Amino acid sequence: MSSPIIQGGMGIGVSLSPLASAVAAEGGLGVISSACLDRLLGKRNNRKYTTYDAVYEEVCLSRELGGMSGINVMVAIGRDYDVTVKASIDAKVDVIISGGGLPLTLPGIADPGESALVPIVSSTRALEIIYKKWERLGYRPDAIVLEGPLAGGHLGFKVEEINLESNKLENLFPPVKEYVSKHGDVPVIVAGGIYDHNDIVRFLAMGADGVQVGTRFLVTAESSATDEYKQAVIDARPEDIVVSFRPGSPCGLPFMVIKDAPMFASSLAQRRKPRCDKGYIMTKNRDGQYAVCKAQTDNEGFFCICNGLLSSGGYNTDAEEPLYTVGVNGYRIDRTTTVHEVMQELQGVMPSSGLVSPEAA
Repeated sequence: MSSPIIQGGMGIGVSLSPLASAVAAEGGLGVISSACLDRLLGKRNNRKYTTYDAVYEEVCLSRELGGMSGINVMVAIGRDYDVTVKASIDAKVDVIISGGGLPLTLPGIADPGESALVPIVSSTRALEIIYKKWERLGYRPDAIVLEGPLAGGHLGFKVEEINLESNKLENLFPPVKEYVSKHGDVPVIVAGGIYDHNDIVRFLAMGADGVQVGTRFLVTAESSATDEYKQAVIDARPEDIVVSFRPGSPCGLPFMVIKDAPMFASSLAQRRKPRCDKGYIMTKNRDGQYAVCKAQTDNEGFFCICNGLLSSGGYNTDAEEPLYTVGVNGYRIDRTTTVHEVMQELQGVMPSSGLVSPEAA
C-alpha cells in the first residue's frame, strides 16, 4: 500500500471486487464487504454459492489488478462470521477489518497466517476490552481502526452520545493513540467523516497512521451501488442525512441513513409489514439456533436491514424497497466520479471536484 488511504467496506453490495480492486490499483487498501456475498455472487453468476466459496472468490477477484486486499466482516452477522474469516484467510486476504460489535473471538477462529487482523473501535474502553481478550488468545491487533460518530451505517455509540464534544473523532483519537503506544504501538487508522485531503493532512499531523474513507467511494463508477442509490446521495441535503434509532437496525446500533430512502420512509410511516426472510443478522435462540431477529415481528422499531441493503446493492430491487446509508458529509457529493479521481483528490494531486463546499451547501 503506497498511500495511507483505506477504502471503507460498505455493505451490502457496495464494496465489491470492482471497487476494491480499483482502489488497490491506485495504491490504497481496497476493501470488500463480506455481507451477503453468497446471494450477491449467486445473482452475478447465476449459480448457488456457499458463504465460504463466495468470500474466497471475491477476495481473489479483488486482488486481480494488484495492490493490497481487505475485507470488512461484521460481528453482527454471527451466523456467517467464522466461515467468512476462514475463507478470507484461505484466500490470503491482506487485511481483515472487523466491527459492527466487538470482534472478541477473531484471533481464535483460525491461524491468520499473513493476514492482518484489525478491529474497529469507537472508544478507548472498547480497545481495552479487545486487547485483554486477544491477549488470552495469544494475539495483538495488527492495527486499529478508530471510527467516530460521523460514519455511514452502524455507529458504535448510544444515540445520546453521538453529538457529545468528547466523541468527536479528534477528541477520541489522542487517548486511543496513547493506549496503543503503550501496548505495542501498532498503526491507528481514523474513520468517520474523513472526506477530503485537508481532513487527511489534519489527522496525519495529529499522529494517525492512516485514514479510512467510505462515502467518497460510494458514488464512483466502480461502486456497485445502484444508480438510484448514487443519485439519492447526489440529491441529499445536510438535513436529509439522519441518525436513526427508531425505526432502526435490528442490530440495536444507531444507523446513519438518508431519511427519504424508500424502506426507511415506509418503516417510519409504519407502512411496511414485518418481514425477515434472509436471516443474516439473526441471533441465537434458547436452543442455540440462529432464529431471532427483531425485524421479524416489529416494523415500528426496526427496518429489515438485510432486504433494504440488498436492494440498494441491486439484488432484489423488484421485490424490496431500498435502504440508503451514507456518512454525514455525503451531501457534499454532487456528481459521480471515478476511483482514480477520488484517490488523486484525497492525496492532494488534483484539486477537489465532485463535492460542494460546506459553505455553499
